[in-house]
Amino acid sequence: MLISGSTKVFALFGDPVTHSLSPIMQNAAFRALQLDCCYVSFLVRQDGLAVAVKAVRELNLGGVNITIPHKERVLAYLDQVDERALQIGAVNTIVNQDGHLCGYNTDASGFLASLGSVGFETKGKRVVMMGAGGAARAVAVALVHAGASRIDISNRSLNRAESLADDLRKIGADVDVCDYGVCFFEAVQNADLLVNATPVGMYPNHEDAPLIMRDRLPPHLLVCDLVYNPPQTRLLKEAAAAGCSVINGVGTLVHQGALAFELWTGRKAPLDLLQIAVDTRGRFSCVNPDQTRDRRRDR
Repeated sequence: MLISGSTKVFALFGDPVTHSLSPIMQNAAFRALQLDCCYVSFLVRQDGLAVAVKAVRELNLGGVNITIPHKERVLAYLDQVDERALQIGAVNTIVNQDGHLCGYNTDASGFLASLGSVGFETKGKRVVMMGAGGAARAVAVALVHAGASRIDISNRSLNRAESLADDLRKIGADVDVCDYGVCFFEAVQNADLLVNATPVGMYPNHEDAPLIMRDRLPPHLLVCDLVYNPPQTRLLKEAAAAGCSVINGVGTLVHQGALAFELWTGRKAPLDLLQIAVDTRGRFSCVNPDQTRDRRRDR
């Protein structure tokens, strides 16, 4: 597809952005539907966010995805924020309607869709979540609305975790905060789902991992890492070695990206094609270690 004077530009704002697969995914969708659009990434530092959002209007960008560390702060610079995004307190998608910037959160629905794709039923489940930033807020609110029975939150900043917990209690959640110590591992032992909603383990720092020990992870646990690059983080490798089922962040990426695409274009996103577009860099999987070994024997 040729870039011309009429091409509508969409973008990603964040820091970092070089790891992102969103340009690959969204440009594949634009090509498939023969839309005169393109998607690019912009490195936006924290002190440049206000100027960057103003540029969406001035440059007439069609829309923007917002990633770390801007998902919470960006609300202050928008003309309108969707009710669910307000409840979450974080925006990851902006739609430019003739200079009127509307904020949405597609992370929450994208996360639930990725869990649903592998047959995980959230209702009545106990969850331990690491992180309290914009992505964590989206995941936590989504889990509450999907009927999770309890959420335990751990974060380096306990004050930030407490703030998120307070917000969740306002919508009826049974939630508690624990540090990365004994109470964390006690919560993990009783949990059905463990979610890493921090950037720890993301490329290029892919050897990093949250404070997890494989001998402290019960094998009944589903471990979800929202990081998708690399597709197998150190956390997921440790969890798989402990006998847990694991799921990476590619599924959430694809589903939230499809919802953003539909907000921008009014067209149904080619979900299968979005998955294929990122498949060379990361595969959405929920794998039981025994099934993995079986597949290896079949090769």
